[in-house]
Amino acid sequence: MTLIRAALFVLLGTVLLACSSGPRFLHYDGPQVTQIRVHKSARVMELMHYDMVLRSYEVQLGGNPYGHKMYEGDRRTPEGEYIIDRRNPRSRFHLSLGISYPNEADVTRAVENGWRPGGDIFIHGRGPNVGRPRGDWTDGCIAVRDREIEVIYSMVRDGTPISIYP
Repeated sequence: MTLIRAALFVLLGTVLLACSSGPRFLHYDGPQVTQIRVHKSARVMELMHYDMVLRSYEVQLGGNPYGHKMYEGDRRTPEGEYIIDRRNPRSRFHLSLGISYPNEADVTRAVENGWRPGGDIFIHGRGPNVGRPRGDWTDGCIAVRDREIEVIYSMVRDGTPISIYP
């Protein structure tokens, strides 16, 4: 009887693990993503292979989406040229790709004005605590659906340039 209970316990654990809502780590072997383009006014992010759009996604931005990020806490998404510089497989927003904000110009502008430039800007999913937000809701990040960030996470490598346009 103990052996049957143990087998049922293992089976139940396996079923629960298979049904978990954690991130899926997908494999991608298509064309290299050579650039990411984000068009803030259109709320669109494009994954590019040179001049060809590989994928396009609707995005949500910082809660104050107009204008360039100037200082920590302004809830704006930065504008300009950056790179993907890190990945977080344990993000509270499902998965996330770090953006190299602030760059040298961002730091200089902030220091000249007596501000802190902020940081921790990511492309990320929603995660289990966000639900179905309407409009722009992040603190300056670029958000997509959880299943979309799984695809993006598999396609984009560290060092990929990202251009964020107004």
